[in-house]
Amino acid sequence: MTTPTLHMVCGKAASGKSTLAAELGAAPDTVLLSEDVWLSALYADQMTTLRDYARSAARLRGVIGPHVANLLGAGVSVVLDFPANTREVRDWMRGIVEASGAAHIMHVMDVPDTTCKARLRSRDAAGNHPFTLTDAQFDALSAYFEPVSADEGFHLVHHVSD
Repeated sequence: MTTPTLHMVCGKAASGKSTLAAELGAAPDTVLLSEDVWLSALYADQMTTLRDYARSAARLRGVIGPHVANLLGAGVSVVLDFPANTREVRDWMRGIVEASGAAHIMHVMDVPDTTCKARLRSRDAAGNHPFTLTDAQFDALSAYFEPVSADEGFHLVHHVSD
């Protein structure tokens, strides 16, 4: 039996977080939890601004955190497709690791903004994502992005894309 591991993803919108999360989530004894899926199902009609998103995401984290710790404690690995893009969110994730005693990996998506914006336009045109972002919204959201620093103590794996 493998050690239960919490996989977390850090990267800007359309950097490939959900694609990587889906790949990781396909491993045996692994559960994938996607913030976008949950937020879309629970709060889509209530999210029109970044402030709305922040409020809804915080509510969701309050419920999901203990659930993830329980899954890890039961021996199941979890891929948490929630953007680990601020220190506050990563502190919440660190709390799950500490509560569960599980191993962890923070996957860091190193992708240029121009690539992310091109992917956003393609994703939006395809219509297969629950949320859309304009370039201006991407820029506004990216203003809150805080790269992971070594002092946070995560086991980091970098995924570089051009």
